[in-house]
Amino acid sequence: MSSQDDALRQAQTDYQHHMQTCRQCYADTVPCPVAKHLLRVYNNARRGLAHPK
Repeated sequence: MSSQDDALRQAQTDYQHHMQTCRQCYADTVPCPVAKHLLRVYNNARRGLAHPK
């Protein structure tokens, strides 16, 4: 298992955990700034895995 796979899984886990535990994300339909950042990290990791250098 590569470190990129680990990074992708960790980013996904962090985002999902945040969405389940953040009061603002749970109450509102709009994600909070932290959720947006974590989603961006996850998307970047996913793109990096899809297009390795």
